Amino acid sequence: MTGHLSDEGMNERADQLIDALRSVVRPRLFVISGPSGVGKDTLIQDLRPVYPEFHFAVTATTRERRPGEIDGVHYYFMTRDEFLARRAAGEFLESAEVYGRGHWYGVPKERVRAALRSGRHVIVKVDVQGAASIRQLAPKSIQIFVAPPSMQALTERLLRRKSDDPVVLMQRLRTASRELSSAADFDYVDVVFNETDQQESAVNAINAIIQAELSRINQPEIEL
Repeated sequence: MTGHLSDEGMNERADQLIDALRSVVRPRLFVISGPSGVGKDTLIQDLRPVYPEFHFAVTATTRERRPGEIDGVHYYFMTRDEFLARRAAGEFLESAEVYGRGHWYGVPKERVRAALRSGRHVIVKVDVQGAASIRQLAPKSIQIFVAPPSMQALTERLLRRKSDDPVVLMQRLRTASRELSSAADFDYVDVVFNETDQQESAVNAINAIIQAELSRINQPEIEL
């Protein structure tokens, strides 16, 4: 009888430990970044159905809406004056003018904070400059650098997109070349290479990173 009670006590303590392990998962902030044209938007689109419970931060921009883009889904489309007013009020997690053509991009801060406070994991898609800003603000964020298989492949992808004039295209490529040197600042880099014919593989690699991070025993709290 004593041994039976002892076994029950051990099982109860073990169950308590298991419950404690389940409770260690804290809201995580995943930052997906990389050069323009590498396919970040497509990756986000493929990750949404995999993680419907996550909050996917929507970026605000002053650029023109492209065919098929929906306000509030792909981007928050704002006028330049509206964007700059909100930027001056400190409403963005990060913001920057891209390629010197008056197009501003920024991640609304409060929506990300609200999601984290509610216990939801967050995925943010930003350029490399934005990732650096978030890294300073939230050093415990998990940062993933998406790299092209080659500069030639990136050039071909941008040419197929046909959304930029030659001057802007060259600016994007020069910026991408510089941004590749920032890859070492990220937590994960060479795991995720988004090649044209390996989109599923790229999504699976990011999924593996997310699952590994959610399984960590010691998870720091994300503060913004």
